Amino acid sequence: MPNEAVIDVRRVSKSFERGTRVLDDVSFSVGRREMVALIGASGSGKSTLIRALAGLVAIDKTLAPSAQPRAGTIAIFGRPMQRDGRIARGAKELRVRVGVIFQQFNLVPRLSVLTNVCLGLLGRMPFVRGTLSNFTMDERRAAMHALARVGMTEHALKRGSELSGGQQQRAAIARTLVQGAELLIADEPIASLDPASARRVMDILADMNLQDGITILVSLHQVEYALTYCPRAIALKAGKVVYDGPSDELTPALLSDIYGAESSDFFPPSFDRPAAPWHRRESEPAKLRIAPKERSVASHAVQTGHGSADRLSA
Repeated sequence: MPNEAVIDVRRVSKSFERGTRVLDDVSFSVGRREMVALIGASGSGKSTLIRALAGLVAIDKTLAPSAQPRAGTIAIFGRPMQRDGRIARGAKELRVRVGVIFQQFNLVPRLSVLTNVCLGLLGRMPFVRGTLSNFTMDERRAAMHALARVGMTEHALKRGSELSGGQQQRAAIARTLVQGAELLIADEPIASLDPASARRVMDILADMNLQDGITILVSLHQVEYALTYCPRAIALKAGKVVYDGPSDELTPALLSDIYGAESSDFFPPSFDRPAAPWHRRESEPAKLRIAPKERSVASHAVQTGHGSADRLSA
């Protein structure tokens, strides 16, 4: 069902200090297979909303009774993730279907890239085997396939700490592929990357959305990327939704109102905008394939286990 709501947010608020709301009565929904940009100035509530959607921070509880229902709710795949200040009991099962990518990459520095990607399987495997990082040959093959999708097989045996920022982010994306995530929530995944690395990461996310049908909600600070890659944008200002509609209908006046003094950072001069937005191109991007060099690395990594980096770190 293409119009099925994968994310459904209703009347969600969040306060970290009494009287100061970071999120203020936020409501929206995201349908299956959509790729949506979450935009807004620094401090608008984007990161808090991402963490609330992932069930990592509890939303506010309704303080006073009312004739109208005001309890905040977050539902993922039609099942409650949070309601009225409490994270649902079934949140753990839902998180298995939700991949979350942060600006900080969140790789384990001493482990190999291959093992870091395999960690995406932890939610679907027995606790003891996961604790021992005892991954099967098929699981390692799946991890290498995911690394091939993001162009990273030649780095499979390196430690996580040896990668550049862009490479670490691509490894984190490969981890969500191995996880089998049906929904990907990304919190400013390109904020600390150079323009070339940022474009490559966004190309991969767009390919996952188009080829794999993964629903994506990505928080972006630079509006140009939202215009290029996301057909729809949701804008936050002071914790409130002030725009929800087509990205190409975001006018300069509206963007200036949303961002204020930060409006000069909208379109960085170094950004080489494609001739047409990704979602309007006539030819679909081909899936990334394993190059001959990557095939040999992939075969060696699968046959030798987790790789030399893990043995050294033991």
